[in-house]
Amino acid sequence: MREHWNASNAEVSLCALLARVGLVAMLAIGGAQIALGQTRPGGDRAPPPGTGALPDAILTYPAHGEFGACGEDCSHWLAAEGTVHWDGHKRIIAGLDRLADRRRPVFIDLRGQSDLGVAISIGRIFRGRGIDVGVGRTIPDQCRGVSESDCIALKLSGASLDASLSSIDTCELPCIFMLAGGVRRTLPEDTTVLIHGTQLFSRLGLNIADDHRRGLHARFREQTKLYFAQMGVDPTIADLIDANEGIARGTRLSRADSVRFRIVTGR
Repeated sequence: MREHWNASNAEVSLCALLARVGLVAMLAIGGAQIALGQTRPGGDRAPPPGTGALPDAILTYPAHGEFGACGEDCSHWLAAEGTVHWDGHKRIIAGLDRLADRRRPVFIDLRGQSDLGVAISIGRIFRGRGIDVGVGRTIPDQCRGVSESDCIALKLSGASLDASLSSIDTCELPCIFMLAGGVRRTLPEDTTVLIHGTQLFSRLGLNIADDHRRGLHARFREQTKLYFAQMGVDPTIADLIDANEGIARGTRLSRADSVRFRIVTGR
């Protein structure tokens, strides 16, 4: 989960402009693309995303279930699952555009080392389009008993799949950022919200100078506070992220905490 920034004032202004229209700006420091990701629980440090197609990149597909399967009076939704890489916002836009005539809630199931900046951009896209967002795993009926590759092919077919929703164990930072963009935000009772620190990667494998690193973290903290405030979420979550810098286990929020911080708006 990573964020991309630029060093020059002109590039920073461009980044702000692109963010307002729901796009992600990829910036550079000293010519090296920078990505900001979460520190995984247990100290896991997965390699940062590159610039090409990557495995398990987030995909979207329409799904439907029994009446009330995705909430009150809701039986159709858009599933978004996988890892948020550099082009994740484009994938989400494509999925929403395919259903532009039918506004449906989006249920997210994120995994892997995702890009935090792109997750924020996706959250802004959700809010700009007035989308409700929930957290949950979509389980297509047609995928039962078939190989993973065949299941992915079904999800990419464009057809609406018969499915059910189940809860996921943990909603981490990329999940929180995307969920925050929802007009209505729902989270299963048994899903834990986990706040952890962030870490910077150079996409080109170059070292990041300490002063640049500190500056990027400070800038990301301020932009995170602004984003949460704009989305109606308590911006002090950004302080929790800072407090967990270098702490692998992170801070687990109770259901009451998630309500208090306005991460969720309802069940």
